[in-house]
Amino acid sequence: MKVPGKQGWTPSIAAMEGPIYLAIADAIGAAITAGELRAGERLPTHRALADALGVDLTTATRAYAEARRRGLLQATVGRGTFVRSHTLSPAQPRPKEGPVDLGMNLPPLPADPPLQDLLQQGLSRLLTSGQTSQLLTYRSGSGTAEERQAGADWLRPVLGKLDPERVLVCAGAQPALLATLGTLASAGDVVLTDTLTYPGIRSAAAQLGIRLVGITADAEGLVPEAVEAACRELRPKALYCIPTIQNPTTVTMPLARRRAIAEAARRCELRIVEDDAYGLLPSHPLPAIASLAPDIGFYLSTVSKVLSPALRVAYLVAPDARCAGRLSSALRANVLMPSPLLTGLLAAWIHDGTAGTVASAIRRESIARQKMAREILPSQSFDAHEEGLHLWLRLPSRWNRLDFVAHLRHQGGLAVVPSDAFAVAAADPPPNAVRVSLGAAADREALRRALRFLAAALREELPAPFSEVV
Repeated sequence: MKVPGKQGWTPSIAAMEGPIYLAIADAIGAAITAGELRAGERLPTHRALADALGVDLTTATRAYAEARRRGLLQATVGRGTFVRSHTLSPAQPRPKEGPVDLGMNLPPLPADPPLQDLLQQGLSRLLTSGQTSQLLTYRSGSGTAEERQAGADWLRPVLGKLDPERVLVCAGAQPALLATLGTLASAGDVVLTDTLTYPGIRSAAAQLGIRLVGITADAEGLVPEAVEAACRELRPKALYCIPTIQNPTTVTMPLARRRAIAEAARRCELRIVEDDAYGLLPSHPLPAIASLAPDIGFYLSTVSKVLSPALRVAYLVAPDARCAGRLSSALRANVLMPSPLLTGLLAAWIHDGTAGTVASAIRRESIARQKMAREILPSQSFDAHEEGLHLWLRLPSRWNRLDFVAHLRHQGGLAVVPSDAFAVAAADPPPNAVRVSLGAAADREALRRALRFLAAALREELPAPFSEVV
């Protein structure tokens, strides 16, 4: 069947004001209102539109993304961009400039492919697949055989070939972390970690009455000798670590350090809980520690940081099938089960390549945002991974981190996270630094404004007193 199209259509934007990509989106809306473009008609490709208007490809892509956000267009991977039917989502108002969240660590929304459209199409296909009854009921266990196999396939770049019987499908990383810690340790036991670490491990440990002890790290991550020294002194039950794009410091352990940590843990008969939330963000991911020492490794990977937190799915890999059974029981006592609708959608996306396409688009957007940060913020002021979601910003001595956070919030409407949120209890105070997340900003322009305000605040010689504090 021939698809009706306006592939030679070119919007007229000469008389329009404002950013070009918004002018193009406005022109698309005007053409639809006038009947020049009709529902179901296919528009020119991004490149063809860019060539026709004499603009760069990024501008055309942003224009189509804005038109999709307004409910004017829809895109189908492999087919093209079409005028949306009026029976679907209504147009949404253009967002006003307002507070920018640099505190929440989540992946940026990719412009192409549009995640909202992919979710709508994927759920629609899933609900018409003839398996609806299996998606709308309770389940036992931690994922179907197909979903566990999908998890094994998804994790192959970092773990190699996996027995799917070792893979558990979880309702997010936090309940998986709670179940793992509860399986390995009891109230009063010690678990080792970085002195600065993911706040979720602190919450889980507090809930279980487990004592976290921070150990020395350097520019390559946790120091193996420090792990062994802590084992001799404290007899810990496990070591928790984030080897790739550590949260918050952004340090990534090189392969040699991963091997050394695995060997130290084996000598100490210590289990490793590896939180690899960011492990699949790099285009060339390093092997997980659990691939080097599978018999002592508990590996956790959420899709919230590489696809979308809306999916709320994580994979937990146990050392063996028997241990996986114990963890499955702990997970069921904790959250009963993950949503079959979400786990089924993710498995379908992994098998048809959609998950990989979205992850690649997020990676490209993350690279662009990290490049922007390097151009705007003072050189040598922060650590970052070029494909990561956040950066670790060291503050000049004239700024106290808590005052800096308050200044950004009150004067610029910006949220960043001070080092205190990541600090494991220790005698030394946390460093004078903040975590800046780049993914939550709605688009690059919003992020650019936020980073410029951040850079200006860093340059201030005499920060304004907080006269509003009483």
